[in-house]
Amino acid sequence: MADQTLPLNAIRAFMAAARHQSFTLAALELNVTHGAISRQIKNLETYLGMPLFERRIRQVLLTERGRQFFEEASPALEQLGAAARRVMKDAPTRAVSINVRPSFAVRWLIPHLSGFVERYPGIEPQVATSVATVARAPGPFDIAIRRGETNWPETLKLQRFMEDELLLVASPALLKNTPLPDARAITAHTLLLSHSRRSDWEEFKRLTGVKRSRRQPTLHFDHVHFVLQAAVDGLGLALSPVSLADNDLRSGRLVCPLPELRMPLAPYYLGISEQAGPEAQLFARWLGEHRLLS
Repeated sequence: MADQTLPLNAIRAFMAAARHQSFTLAALELNVTHGAISRQIKNLETYLGMPLFERRIRQVLLTERGRQFFEEASPALEQLGAAARRVMKDAPTRAVSINVRPSFAVRWLIPHLSGFVERYPGIEPQVATSVATVARAPGPFDIAIRRGETNWPETLKLQRFMEDELLLVASPALLKNTPLPDARAITAHTLLLSHSRRSDWEEFKRLTGVKRSRRQPTLHFDHVHFVLQAAVDGLGLALSPVSLADNDLRSGRLVCPLPELRMPLAPYYLGISEQAGPEAQLFARWLGEHRLLS
């Protein structure tokens, strides 16, 4: 072992894959891509100097050494988790304040927060929402999350966080009643529009060459999370960032009828305040483990 540092992230990926006997299910559990799981396990196999899985078509099986490592590592990791919880149980409550846009809070951050709270029970996330740019957002805050590299104060340390794309989504029930075999079929549907993403359907029109009919019914909402709820309820078609529709797509509440039509979006960045404590660094590190398109 040239590098004596134990690759804990790789072990976490291995444990999830070993439990499920699947890289795909491990990726879903940890909210990363299949490729990220595969790379982490390859790193662990390189570190240990032995294969841990037997790769087959659409299936992975633990090798004998892989099964041994899983059985011996499981109680050790449980013991580490229990020790951390005991140490932090009586510690003074610490906080990390996070400033995000409303739709990102409702559709991405809050559904994921349980993972952070479970890992760091002594740190209290305090989420504040704002539609303003970071420079004009009410503060103070430790971490802000926004799209793109512009309009960031120089006092924040900027980190690229998560890639994203725009997809067409709808409820399965809606598409069962009115199928969508190609982009031209959108004219048979109601379109759901968000005031915070006004140009999305125009971008879709440019991408597909499909012209919206002036008579086509539309429904307008303030924010994307309202649009997505309307889509879940079967009120029409929506264009949504993958980041915001991810949980609904995973659960099957929404589906993407035309997956080949993907429009790139500006990636998310996070900015860390100069006054932020170690809690913010832990939160930023935790965020880095949840890149949708990593």
